[in-house]
Amino acid sequence: MSSNPSPTALIVGASRGLGLTMAEEYAKRGWHVIATVRGTGKTALHELAQRSEGRIEIESVDIANADEITSLRQRLQSRKFDLLFVNAGVANDPEETAGAVSTDEFVRVMVTNALSPMRVIEQFESLVSSTGTIGVMSSGLGSVADNESGGWDVYRGSKAALNTMMRSFAARQAGNSRPLVIIAPGWVRTDMGGPNAALDVHESIRGVVDTITSCAGKPGLRYLDYRGHTIRW
Repeated sequence: MSSNPSPTALIVGASRGLGLTMAEEYAKRGWHVIATVRGTGKTALHELAQRSEGRIEIESVDIANADEITSLRQRLQSRKFDLLFVNAGVANDPEETAGAVSTDEFVRVMVTNALSPMRVIEQFESLVSSTGTIGVMSSGLGSVADNESGGWDVYRGSKAALNTMMRSFAARQAGNSRPLVIIAPGWVRTDMGGPNAALDVHESIRGVVDTITSCAGKPGLRYLDYRGHTIRW
């Protein structure tokens, strides 16, 4: 058995769906995973952690609360990560246009999907090793170039905003050796994706993890789908 320590991932937003399956997949691949949930209630992640033989730790954070992000950063300040990945996403009614959505709903989607992930990255990037990877879960709907059908106006806007802020972050990181990756997981059968989605969550996440792994040692920002294909900005 190798004496080298297992690589460590911090996956933010892992109580269900894509994030939960991502924590499971990395643990299966021999990683140590610190995964987060909101609040203190028991989730599927807690059940997974109990079966993980110590590979999965659970932390609590609501990334829409800046103070909670800071508290998590303080709790983890002595740790080093080989992967920081923020999986956050909420959706509104896909038929709601900018003219129809309430201000409160617009703010909820934008804060959760765009602002909060970037706050996490800004606070935690110094804990990622010089060869580690930083990534966010976006969507193919975040592509401005590919938006030829409309719909999902607010959700699209939030993911496009996340992509743009990741590009700004990457520009400030110019010359840094770490890979940065924006992932589109495909249309997945989760609570958000619905029962008619094309992909099983395990199929999607296996591809996501393979894609992230393929970026190791390749500095710069990439916007990729779960198959490793480049998406137009």
